[in-house]
Amino acid sequence: MARFARVIWIVLDSVGIGALPDAADYGDVGRSTLGHIAESRALQIPTLVKLGLANIEPLAHLPPAPAPIGAYGKGRTHSPGKDTTTGHWEMAGVWLEQAFPVYKHGFPADLIAEFERAIGRKTIGNKPASGTEIIKELGEEHVKTGKPIVYTSGDSVFQIAAHEEIISIQELYRMCEIARKLLDGPHRVGRVIARPFAGEAGHFVRTSRRHDYAVDPPKPMLMDALAERKVPVFGIGKIHDIYNGRGVDDYVTTKSNTDGMEKLTAALKDRAAGLIFCNLVDFDMLYGHRKDVEGFAKSLEEFDRQLAAYLPLLKPSDLLMITADHGCDPDPRWETTDHSREYVPILAYSPGHGAGVRLGVRETLADMGQTIAENFGAEIPHGKSFLGEISR
Repeated sequence: MARFARVIWIVLDSVGIGALPDAADYGDVGRSTLGHIAESRALQIPTLVKLGLANIEPLAHLPPAPAPIGAYGKGRTHSPGKDTTTGHWEMAGVWLEQAFPVYKHGFPADLIAEFERAIGRKTIGNKPASGTEIIKELGEEHVKTGKPIVYTSGDSVFQIAAHEEIISIQELYRMCEIARKLLDGPHRVGRVIARPFAGEAGHFVRTSRRHDYAVDPPKPMLMDALAERKVPVFGIGKIHDIYNGRGVDDYVTTKSNTDGMEKLTAALKDRAAGLIFCNLVDFDMLYGHRKDVEGFAKSLEEFDRQLAAYLPLLKPSDLLMITADHGCDPDPRWETTDHSREYVPILAYSPGHGAGVRLGVRETLADMGQTIAENFGAEIPHGKSFLGEISR
């Protein structure tokens, strides 16, 4: 019998909590997503504080909770890298020997030429950029010429943007499938991403038909182990894409963090057991990469209000875990818009269980996955479970 019938795992995309010891290898010494946002002004996040967030690390204007209702700690990434795929895979028990490649100056000319031959079109762009900024810059040229926009970021991604009226969704997805096959060996990026947009010049907007083409994770990982035990897994947001659908029985995509929280609430009514696994991407996509400190702060406050309404819906047989996959410190002292190599917060809450437990510094993000695996009678290759500490 599982100690918790249902586990709800929420990943706050990019909400790191201070530089890792090897941050110098990534140019990230001193970066702290939560730390610098808390310094910017007094954050109103009482629910997260009550769970124990400010007990993990000192955060400006946020006194630690005298009696946290949750267990709290922080996790370090064992694998090299600081991207979405690396963080999520490690949570599920996968350690990488080397980081996925990133392209700070765009992709090699010979790779782009091979891609252009395969799709039968020339491309434009080929540089790191914000997705919204590059369609502002190159969207009109794309509409006039029909050339898809290729770009990347600080993450290990090959992104293709196209106007839905110029290149059909089906054709854009076909291009991504071609890119996914080409991007192997030394150019094996974590994800190829279709980025459709619509509208008129000066008013282009990205549409909701984004699609990610991820590398298939090595076996075994958490969802494989749960599938063997016939434990249902429901993905919310980009979870299905990150794991290439493996072991995710059912899933829904999201339009925003608020949409994600609404779908998490609905899932409590519809799914009595198993793992409900959610990624909330707005922190990263809308605020971290755009270096919008105030927007990030408001988004954290919005999540906190939604979390306050969510906690009373949980039963003693539920376990809620809240964490992140990496950092994306938007502080203007750093010129980069890249992710940051940071610890991630770990909060665990169940009514009547584990209040005030200090989880300390976990040596790998896989400790969270191992905790979930043990709960359902399974095991994954890496990580030390803390199930016994939080289920008392």
